[in-house]
Parts: sequence; structure tokens; C-alpha cells
Amino acid sequence: MDIQEIREKIDRIDSQVVALVNERAALAREIGAAKATRDMVPFAPARERQVMDHVAALNQGPLETPALQAIYREIISACLAMERPLRIAYWGPPASNTHVASRARFGSQAAYVATDSIAGVFAEVERGGADCGVVPVENSTEGIINHTLDMFLDSELKICAEVYTPISHNLLSRCERLEEVRRIYTMPQATGQCRLWLERNVPAIERIEVTTTARAAEIAAQEEGAAAIANYAAAEEYGVPILAEHIEDNPRNRTRFLVLGYLQPPPSGQDKTSIMFSVRHEAGELIRALAAFEKHDVNLTLIESRPTKRTPWEYVFFIDTCGHVDDPTDPSLRKALARFREHCLFVKVLGSYPEAE
Repeated sequence: MDIQEIREKIDRIDSQVVALVNERAALAREIGAAKATRDMVPFAPARERQVMDHVAALNQGPLETPALQAIYREIISACLAMERPLRIAYWGPPASNTHVASRARFGSQAAYVATDSIAGVFAEVERGGADCGVVPVENSTEGIINHTLDMFLDSELKICAEVYTPISHNLLSRCERLEEVRRIYTMPQATGQCRLWLERNVPAIERIEVTTTARAAEIAAQEEGAAAIANYAAAEEYGVPILAEHIEDNPRNRTRFLVLGYLQPPPSGQDKTSIMFSVRHEAGELIRALAAFEKHDVNLTLIESRPTKRTPWEYVFFIDTCGHVDDPTDPSLRKALARFREHCLFVKVLGSYPEAE
């Protein structure tokens, strides 16, 4: 076939695709109406996980599965927006890494609410200004974001889902050459993730800390002689040229983000459960408590400790386990938790939710 014949065939296929997408949207709207009568939250992470897994299983190429799933993410986002766009709070301003992660999870049709801090995200969801919130919790290079864990001490919000987002840092500036840069705006986590590049290329240039990489880009767009460590989205959002690309030390740099809300998703078949707890100050009590998970063959994927900030030298612990507390097909986690509680002063399940890819 020549090019014109191929284009005509594409046009015919597009007609079918549009009709099928709208047919799907009509069915999604019926589900949305049914949820509204039952006062159900539109966000359904377990169901969305099933859809994405189904799409991956059906895919035979040539589109790669992540590309096809990104298309479906936008279809789901548009279908939800027909009833009422989900309101998603994130640590802003626009084009921050948390904003990028939020859009990757909820699509372009959600309504996004920027906040000034991680605490602001929690507050926005708690007061009903947003359906869900997105916050960073750990980075593959720099580790845990302590402030996020600390917020769970006094919050009743649940973890509804998680998102893993590749983090790529660039040096943005209106300067044409690196030698013209006089100061670099950055945030502590970004500095840590680019430490080797900074020491090798700009060891003597002043670094000024700001709250987010997007805020750094916003300043660099206006200030002569300034540069910022930020992502591609920030370069586009604030119109700042990229002076140096991929300055992160680890090319596999990723950040894990949590989706917060009041929803407890049902089991999806591949879930994770996050737990906060404390134990008595007695020799071996922590290991005796954690032995409950080994006894019932439950895998732990994370353990962190944080000071309570109420009594000196008292700590709470955070763990992630595989499994769902309400999985009817596998009682292992439920049994482990029952034994685990015997050795703890308190246990708070922060949420069971679909494990991200």
C-alpha cells in the first residue's frame, strides 16, 4: 500500500476506536452513577490494577505495554471526569516531581491542588478539599522521606495506592555556559541525588535550598546568573533551558510515592500492607514481634524507625509487608498480625493497597 492508502486505513480504524472508547465511557458513567447512589469514592485502585494487568496480558505489540497502559490511564481519567474530576492534592508548585507522579497515576483529567508542603497534602485531604493526596515516601538513592512517615503519627488517613516514578534531574538555567552560573537553587533530596556530578562540575558554586525542584526552576527563570536542579516538566513549565541533562548520580534513580485517602481498597491479588507499631523497651522484644511474620511466611519489604517526638528515646516503627489484611484466599498476614499484636504496645495498619509495578 502507498502512504495515502495506509492513512485511509488508519482513519477507518480511528473511527472504530473512537466509537469503542465512547461505548466504554458510557458503561463507566453507569458505574459512576451506581457508585454515587451508594456514596462510594470514584477512585478504585484495585479495579484499575485489574484493568492494567488485563491490558498488559492482551498486548501483542508493536506498542510496548507501558505505552499502552499510559493510553488507558488517560481513558480512565477522562471517564472519571465525566461525573466529577477527582481532586488530587500534591506537594507543589506545578511540575514538581510529586505533581509528575500524580499525573502519571491519575491522568490529565483530574483536578490538581498544589500545596506548600507534605503536611499541606495531608491537611487538604483531611479537611475534604481533595479526594486523595500524593506524597513522596522513599527514594532509591537517598532513602526514606522522614517527614512523610512522621505525619502518620497523628493522621487517620490511609494509604490507598503507591506509585514508582523515575527521577531524572537536569541543570536548568538561562545562562549559556556553565561558567556563567553564580548560584544553584535546589532541594536537599535533589542535591543528595546529584552529589557526585555537583562535586565534579560545580564544586565552588553557591547552593541555595528551596522547598521543591519546581520552585527552584521558577526562581531560575527570573534571576540572572541562577540555575536550578529540576526535571523536564519544570523546564517546560517555567520556560528555562536545560544546560546539562541527566545529572543524577544513579541512572536508575526512582522515588516511591503514596496515595492518601480514606479508602480501603479490596484485595487485588498482588498487594502490600503498611503498618506502624511500637514495642516495649525490653531486650529482644522487637525481634520477637517481627518473628510473627516469619512464622506465617509473610515477607517484609521495608522497616524504618522514627522518634515519637513526645518522649525522648522512644520510637515507633514502620514496616511494609506483602499481602492484604482482608484477602479471603490467603489468611497468612491476618494470622501474623494477630500474633504480632501480642508483642506490641500498639499497632496501626496504615493501609492495604495494590503493589505498584
